[in-house]
Amino acid sequence: MKLLLITLFSFFVATTANWQLNFEQAKHEASQSHKLILLNFSGSDWCGPCIKLKKDIFGSDVFQAFANEHLILVRADFPRLSKNQLDAKQTAHNEALAEKYNQQGKFPLTVLLDANGKVLKEWDGYPQSLTPSSFVESIQALAASSK
Repeated sequence: MKLLLITLFSFFVATTANWQLNFEQAKHEASQSHKLILLNFSGSDWCGPCIKLKKDIFGSDVFQAFANEHLILVRADFPRLSKNQLDAKQTAHNEALAEKYNQQGKFPLTVLLDANGKVLKEWDGYPQSLTPSSFVESIQALAASSK
């Protein structure tokens, strides 16, 4: 039983896409692995569409499997509740990312970038017609055309 639980936990960890917080590290990893960067601006404790996007799209098995193979994921979170506040260094880092990639302060905003930080596509908000499969397909099309 213990071996089964360890195996299931290992599988879950291996198939769950990990969101990074450091954009420079993500750029380095993307250049080494020839992957694209998906940068998500989120208000994790106040933005309803951000929470829904995280759950319905980013949390889906379809997206997770694709992301593990093809993307470096970065989340720039801007929580409002005092109990969820980030440390000063992370807040400054996220604000610098917003200054460069989200000057209008849109939430959610998801940006697909190449390893050099060049914007390939932006998704503003969470369109109701968006599904995990359609989102992955749009990234695949952009990835193919950017090579």
